[in-house]
Amino acid sequence: MAIPLSSMMVGSQVIRLAYDGTNSLVADDYYKEGRAINARLDKIENAIALNIQTTLDVQDGSITLEFISGAPPTGEALVLDFFHVTQDFKDFTVLLTRDAAGIYRNNEEFPIQGKWRLRLHPIDDVWKVQKKLSLPQRQAFKFNP
Repeated sequence: MAIPLSSMMVGSQVIRLAYDGTNSLVADDYYKEGRAINARLDKIENAIALNIQTTLDVQDGSITLEFISGAPPTGEALVLDFFHVTQDFKDFTVLLTRDAAGIYRNNEEFPIQGKWRLRLHPIDDVWKVQKKLSLPQRQAFKFNP
Protein backbone atom coordinates (compact mmCIF):
# COMPACT_ATOMS: atom_id res chain seq x y z
CA MET A 1 0.00 0.00 0.00
CA ALA A 2 2.88 2.39 0.71
CA ILE A 3 4.28 2.32 -2.84
CA PRO A 4 1.04 3.20 -4.69
CA LEU A 5 0.16 5.81 -2.06
CA SER A 6 3.58 7.50 -2.26
CA SER A 7 3.48 7.51 -6.08
CA MET A 8 0.06 9.19 -5.99
CA MET A 9 1.39 11.83 -3.58
CA VAL A 10 4.45 12.53 -5.74
CA GLY A 11 2.29 12.62 -8.87
CA SER A 12 -0.09 15.14 -7.33
CA GLN A 13 2.87 17.36 -6.35
CA VAL A 14 4.26 17.22 -9.90
CA ILE A 15 0.87 18.19 -11.34
CA ARG A 16 0.55 21.05 -8.82
CA LEU A 17 4.00 22.39 -9.75
CA ALA A 18 3.24 22.08 -13.46
CA TYR A 19 0.16 24.28 -13.17
CA ASP A 20 1.35 26.63 -10.43
CA GLY A 21 5.03 27.26 -11.34
CA THR A 22 6.14 29.83 -13.86
CA ASN A 23 9.10 29.35 -16.12
CA SER A 24 11.31 32.40 -15.66
CA LEU A 25 13.78 31.22 -18.30
CA VAL A 26 11.36 31.82 -21.17
CA ALA A 27 11.34 35.41 -22.41
CA ASP A 28 8.07 36.84 -23.70
CA ASP A 29 9.80 39.00 -26.28
CA TYR A 30 12.95 37.17 -27.38
CA TYR A 31 13.57 39.59 -30.26
CA LYS A 32 13.69 42.54 -27.87
CA GLU A 33 16.00 40.58 -25.54
CA GLY A 34 18.34 39.81 -28.47
CA ARG A 35 18.54 43.46 -29.45
CA ALA A 36 19.39 44.41 -25.86
CA ILE A 37 22.24 41.87 -25.85
CA ASN A 38 23.61 43.40 -29.05
CA ALA A 39 23.44 46.88 -27.50
CA ARG A 40 25.43 45.66 -24.50
CA LEU A 41 28.06 44.14 -26.80
CA ASP A 42 28.33 47.48 -28.64
CA LYS A 43 29.25 49.18 -25.36
CA ILE A 44 32.12 46.73 -24.84
CA GLU A 45 33.27 47.37 -28.42
CA ASN A 46 33.16 51.13 -27.71
CA ALA A 47 35.45 50.59 -24.71
CA ILE A 48 37.87 48.66 -26.91
CA ALA A 49 37.78 51.40 -29.57
CA LEU A 50 38.52 54.03 -26.90
CA ASN A 51 41.48 51.89 -25.75
CA ILE A 52 40.27 51.90 -22.16
CA GLN A 53 42.80 50.22 -19.89
CA THR A 54 42.62 50.53 -16.12
CA THR A 55 43.86 49.07 -12.88
CA LEU A 56 41.34 48.54 -10.11
CA ASP A 57 42.12 48.11 -6.44
CA VAL A 58 39.24 46.94 -4.24
CA GLN A 59 39.98 46.72 -0.53
CA ASP A 60 37.80 46.97 2.56
CA GLY A 61 36.64 50.58 2.70
CA SER A 62 38.56 51.73 -0.38
CA ILE A 63 38.07 51.44 -4.14
CA THR A 64 40.67 52.98 -6.45
CA LEU A 65 40.55 53.05 -10.26
CA GLU A 66 43.46 54.37 -12.29
CA PHE A 67 43.38 54.79 -16.07
CA ILE A 68 46.42 53.59 -18.01
CA SER A 69 44.85 54.81 -21.27
CA GLY A 70 41.48 55.98 -22.55
CA ALA A 71 40.56 58.14 -19.55
CA PRO A 72 37.43 60.26 -20.01
CA PRO A 73 38.62 63.75 -21.00
CA THR A 74 35.87 65.50 -19.03
CA GLY A 75 36.69 63.81 -15.72
CA GLU A 76 33.06 62.86 -15.16
CA ALA A 77 32.15 60.43 -12.40
CA LEU A 78 32.06 56.71 -13.21
CA VAL A 79 29.70 54.02 -12.00
CA LEU A 80 31.01 50.69 -10.71
CA ASP A 81 28.32 48.03 -10.30
CA PHE A 82 28.88 44.99 -8.09
CA PHE A 83 26.71 41.98 -8.94
CA HIS A 84 27.01 38.96 -6.65
CA VAL A 85 26.99 35.82 -8.77
CA THR A 86 24.51 33.88 -6.60
CA GLN A 87 22.76 36.33 -4.25
CA ASP A 88 21.18 39.31 -6.00
CA PHE A 89 20.17 41.01 -2.73
CA LYS A 90 23.90 41.71 -2.16
CA ASP A 91 24.21 43.77 -5.38
CA PHE A 92 25.23 47.42 -5.01
CA THR A 93 26.51 50.36 -7.03
CA VAL A 94 29.42 52.70 -6.27
CA LEU A 95 30.03 56.16 -7.72
CA LEU A 96 33.72 56.85 -8.39
CA THR A 97 34.85 60.47 -8.57
CA ARG A 98 38.17 61.74 -9.92
CA ASP A 99 40.63 63.48 -7.64
CA ALA A 100 43.28 66.08 -8.59
CA ALA A 101 45.78 63.34 -9.52
CA GLY A 102 43.32 61.82 -12.02
CA ILE A 103 42.58 58.74 -9.90
CA TYR A 104 38.97 57.67 -9.39
CA ARG A 105 38.10 56.80 -5.78
CA ASN A 106 35.36 55.85 -3.37
CA ASN A 107 35.98 55.41 0.35
CA GLU A 108 32.72 53.88 1.56
CA GLU A 109 32.49 50.60 3.42
CA PHE A 110 30.89 47.78 1.41
CA PRO A 111 30.75 44.00 2.00
CA ILE A 112 32.94 42.60 -0.78
CA GLN A 113 33.67 39.01 0.24
CA GLY A 114 32.98 36.37 -2.42
CA LYS A 115 32.66 36.03 -6.17
CA TRP A 116 31.43 39.12 -8.03
CA ARG A 117 30.74 40.39 -11.52
CA LEU A 118 31.96 44.00 -11.82
CA ARG A 119 30.78 46.48 -14.44
CA LEU A 120 32.33 49.92 -14.97
CA HIS A 121 30.63 52.54 -17.12
CA PRO A 122 30.22 56.32 -17.33
CA ILE A 123 26.97 57.95 -16.29
CA ASP A 124 25.92 58.43 -19.95
CA ASP A 125 26.49 54.67 -20.45
CA VAL A 126 28.42 55.01 -23.74
CA TRP A 127 30.93 52.23 -22.96
CA LYS A 128 31.39 49.54 -20.35
CA VAL A 129 34.04 47.22 -18.96
CA GLN A 130 33.08 44.08 -17.07
CA LYS A 131 34.83 41.18 -15.38
CA LYS A 132 34.12 38.28 -12.99
CA LEU A 133 36.44 37.81 -10.03
CA SER A 134 36.72 36.86 -6.39
CA LEU A 135 37.15 39.64 -3.85
CA PRO A 136 38.99 40.89 -1.91
CA GLN A 137 42.30 40.71 -3.75
CA ARG A 138 45.61 41.65 -2.17
CA GLN A 139 46.74 43.97 -4.95
CA ALA A 140 45.39 46.03 -7.85
CA PHE A 141 44.43 44.11 -10.98
CA LYS A 142 43.92 44.97 -14.66
CA PHE A 143 40.31 45.83 -15.42
CA ASN A 144 40.11 46.03 -19.22
CA PRO A 145 37.45 45.23 -21.84
